[in-house]
Amino acid sequence: MSNKLQIPVIDLGTGNHAEITRQIGMACRDWGFFQIVGHGIDEVIFDTLQQQSDLFFAQTTEVKHQILRSAKNVWGFYDQELTKNKLDWKQVFDVGIPPESGVNPDGVPQWPEHLPEFEPALRAYMRATENCSFSILEYIMQSLGLSANLVSHCFRPYHSSFLRLNHYPVCDKPGSADAPDEENGPYGISRHSDSGALTVLYQGDIAGLQILHKGKWITVEPIPNALVINIGDMVQVWTNDRYKAVVHRVAANTKKARFSAPYFFNPSYQTDYAPLKQLIGDAQPLYRSINWGHFREKRAGGDYADYGTEIQIQHYKTGAT
Repeated sequence: MSNKLQIPVIDLGTGNHAEITRQIGMACRDWGFFQIVGHGIDEVIFDTLQQQSDLFFAQTTEVKHQILRSAKNVWGFYDQELTKNKLDWKQVFDVGIPPESGVNPDGVPQWPEHLPEFEPALRAYMRATENCSFSILEYIMQSLGLSANLVSHCFRPYHSSFLRLNHYPVCDKPGSADAPDEENGPYGISRHSDSGALTVLYQGDIAGLQILHKGKWITVEPIPNALVINIGDMVQVWTNDRYKAVVHRVAANTKKARFSAPYFFNPSYQTDYAPLKQLIGDAQPLYRSINWGHFREKRAGGDYADYGTEIQIQHYKTGAT
């Protein structure tokens, strides 16, 4: 069921580093989600991004399919994505790997030919959210009494983060936003947790994101120009389950199309991650070491199409309780 309980809202603009660190630590421990304001990102960046997204998704399906993503090139448009083997009620545009990196394991970004302001708008947003992601990662590590350098080096000089534009069309018979399960109709995205380190989300002004908190679905109400942050499976592994990635979903809407822009902050594909020894000491690690490139490849196969079992961090459990 959904209710009016809300995730924490944290103001990064107060200048009180210790208090911000404390609040982020509590939010990660108790919720796995929080919203941030005072992040310093100009609202023009958000407005321009949403305008360009609206222009892109307003194009005909035939035009959008000219830059259709594939198993060999994951960047571009797609409208048949699966979550937990269920078709999502959404269309997406994905882009990642900065061109200056010279590394394109996932393919080459594809851009709409007739929208010259589209790429600059997305690049500006990606730069802003990248900077924000590094700051949030630092706060999270410091909330655990650790140095951010323990993990931040995994994202430098290049990382595998990517930006997604989500377009959720109007749905005549969506799954209920109050249903505990998802057997009664389509959802924008079915229940899942994010596989990487952090997700930084701009969700516009229409609600739809829901998180599972203490057995109840809670709708995350939009705050103008705020960003929704959630920790992913990677943080759960690093912290040995102290901070857990939270299951969430997106409800479909019967009246208005919805927009959102998640930035998935992920390390280099070469990264091996496991519970941090500096955090757990001599305690039993709950996970074996995981290679991000291998994990992401297997996880993406389940998102893109039915290419076998969708891998989860539970597959790497050591068996400790």
